Amino acid sequence: MNLVMRFINNRAHFTIAEIQREFKISRATAIRDINEIQAMGFPLTTELGRGGGYNVLPNQYLPAVRFTPEELKAIFISFIASKNSQLPYLQNRRSITEKLIGIASQSQQDELIELNNILLFENTNPANPHLLELDDAAPEELNQLITLAVRDKHLRLTYELSPGWPQLMDVYLLHTFNSNAQWLVEVYDFDTDEFRYLPVEMLRDSAISEQEMKLSEQEILNKKRLVAREANLVVKLDATGILRFKRMHPPGIILSLTGMFQSSGIFNVQLDVTDEETLAYYADWLLFLGRGVKFERIPNELRVILQERLGAMPAF
Repeated sequence: MNLVMRFINNRAHFTIAEIQREFKISRATAIRDINEIQAMGFPLTTELGRGGGYNVLPNQYLPAVRFTPEELKAIFISFIASKNSQLPYLQNRRSITEKLIGIASQSQQDELIELNNILLFENTNPANPHLLELDDAAPEELNQLITLAVRDKHLRLTYELSPGWPQLMDVYLLHTFNSNAQWLVEVYDFDTDEFRYLPVEMLRDSAISEQEMKLSEQEILNKKRLVAREANLVVKLDATGILRFKRMHPPGIILSLTGMFQSSGIFNVQLDVTDEETLAYYADWLLFLGRGVKFERIPNELRVILQERLGAMPAF
């Protein structure tokens, strides 16, 4: 019924048939839901005759939302856990917190304040738990990028790798994600026919592309699956490796959990074997993952670097 209430609240006029089509319910169920909503005080008037239905009185709103004490704690804890996490749309953190506490009773407010005092999360400064670190703010372009992508993923991006050297890109956005305290966007670059990971902080003036897409979304996803199958580095991890992977990993790597109780995992990467700096980085990172690393596939260039680091290649 809550979904029906939201559907109604976004319209000035609606009919029983529209409710039936939207939620795939019978006429009797639609009428019952509307009667229950009216009984709650929702401002509806009936319009008789062919083409009639219901009108929603203007300047009226849904009844106030009521949270149980446990629900309110869950929302509050989720919110305070986001401090210093560079999340989008959180510039007004103080006013949001005040509104959240404002809907609680006095006893609930006391409990929420105490929760805030005793719970410290990973990104909290223990010396000053109420401090918002400078990196709490998300990159300026992130909100704009997300706002556009929910409407259309075919975008025009300005990528400024270094000041004064902008690069205009025609891309299809796949994901936006936070990795190792940095916001990145995964895109398919139509001009270079490559999948790329771009730091959001280096993007400027994002906009919906006016060009015609050269490939469909399904064709792009098929390309991505093909790249994964052709990866030249395939690694299995034990439980320790999984924990260390979650602490730090290069952007864009997806770990698939396997085994009973998800105690093992596997990932694959296509490495550019001519990029010595990247190979050295991966060698150091793979050693960080621990002794439980097993290689199903590895380029010889990376194997040589690991042998230099260890004196012997881990078994695989």
